[in-house]
Amino acid sequence: MKEEKLTLKELIAMGVGGMVGGGIFSVLGLSVGLAGHAAPIAFLIGGIIAILTGYSYSKLGLRFRSDGGSFTYMEKSVKNQNLAAIGGWLLLVGYIGTLALYSYTFGVYGTAMAGNTQYSSTIHHFLASFVILLFLGINLYGIKAAGHTEVLIVITKLIILFLFAGMGLFFVKENYVLPVFNKSASNLIMGAALIFVAYEGFELIPNAVNEMKDPERNLPKSIMISILITVVVYLLVSFVAVGNLTPDKIAQYKEYALAEAAKPFLGKTGFVLISLGALLSTASAINATLFGTARLGMVMAQEKDLPKIFSFKERTKNIPWVSLSVISILTLIFVNIADLTLISSFASSTFLLIFIFINFSAIKLHKQIGINYSYPLTGLTLSILSWLVLIVYLWQTNENGFVWLGVFYIAVIIAELLFSERRILFVFRKQKI
Repeated sequence: MKEEKLTLKELIAMGVGGMVGGGIFSVLGLSVGLAGHAAPIAFLIGGIIAILTGYSYSKLGLRFRSDGGSFTYMEKSVKNQNLAAIGGWLLLVGYIGTLALYSYTFGVYGTAMAGNTQYSSTIHHFLASFVILLFLGINLYGIKAAGHTEVLIVITKLIILFLFAGMGLFFVKENYVLPVFNKSASNLIMGAALIFVAYEGFELIPNAVNEMKDPERNLPKSIMISILITVVVYLLVSFVAVGNLTPDKIAQYKEYALAEAAKPFLGKTGFVLISLGALLSTASAINATLFGTARLGMVMAQEKDLPKIFSFKERTKNIPWVSLSVISILTLIFVNIADLTLISSFASSTFLLIFIFINFSAIKLHKQIGINYSYPLTGLTLSILSWLVLIVYLWQTNENGFVWLGVFYIAVIIAELLFSERRILFVFRKQKI
C-alpha cells in the first residue's frame, strides 16, 4: 500500500489554517482597544516576528527531521535535558490552550448566528465541545483526510475574508483610521504582544516533516508562504474592521466584532457571512493544531517525557491515536471550565517563550543548520521584548491573570521534575541506594 504524503498545497493549508483561526476573530477587539487606529500595524509587528522565527524553524526542521518539531530542536540545543523537556511540556499545554481558544470562539460565533436565547450558554458549550470531537474523528480516520479537509476549509474561509476586505475598503471612514497613531507607542507594542497568539500555527508544519513530499522544497516554502498569506489577511481585515467600527463598538461586541464590522456595508448578510468564516477558520485551526500537537505528544513519549502510552500508533495509518484522544479530552475540560482571557494570555505568553527558545536554538546551532545568525538574533530580540511587554501589561491590568500565569508555569516545571525519566527525585533515590 502506497504511503500517504502531504503536498505543498496541503502544508500551506495547515499553516494558514493554524494561524487564521480564533486569533483574528477573538483578539481583534483587544488589539484595537490598545493600539487604536494602528491595530493593523500591531498585526504587522507580530507578522515580522513570525517570519523571522519561521526562517529558524525551516532550517531546524530540515536539519533535525522529527515529528517532535519545537521539542526536538530545544533538546538538540541545550545540555540540560530537563530544561528542554520543560519547554516541551509548555508547548503541549500551550497548544491545548489554543485549541480551547479556537473551540470557544467557534461556540461564540455559532451561538451568535443562532440568536440570543435562554439556551445560549448551553448551545455555546455544545458547539465548542462538538467541534473538538468532530476533528478528533477526522484525524483518527487518516492523515490524508485531515489534509484534504484543511485545503477545502482554508480556501473557503480565505474567499470570505478577502470578500469582506475587498468590499469593506470602499466603506472605510477616514476619521476612523486617522490619525494612524492615535495612541502611544507602548500601547502599540502591547497590542502586538497581546494578540501574538494569532500567529501561532505555522510551527506545526515541521511536525509533519516525515509525512510530506519533498521536504527540502516544501518545508521552507510552506512556512514562508503560509505566514505571508496570514499577514496580508490580518492587515486587510483589521484595517477594514477599524475603518467601519469605532473602538467602542468593537469593544462592545467583543469576540464577534468582526461580524458586526461587516454590517455597515453588507447588512445582516455580512454578519452571517463573517460568522460562517469564523466557524470555518476556527474549525480548520483546530484541525491543524490537533494534527501537530498529537505528534508532539507521541515524540515526547518516545523520549520518555510523557507516559509510554502516548507513543501508541494505529498500525496501518501511523496515527498517534492515544495522544490525539488525551489532548482532545483535556481541551474539552479547558473549554468548558476555563476563563477565556486567562487562556488567551497564557497562549500568547507561552508561544512567545517558545519562539525565544527556538531563535536561541537557531543561533546556537547556526553552523549546523546553515543560517545567518543575524536573522534568529533579531527574532530573539523582538520576541523577548514582546514577552516582557505582555507580562508587564498583565501585571498592571490583570493581577489575577498574572498570578495564574505563574501558577501554570510552576505546575509545568513540577510536572517535568516528577514524571520525567530524568526527574530529580529519581536521581536522588538512586544515589541513596
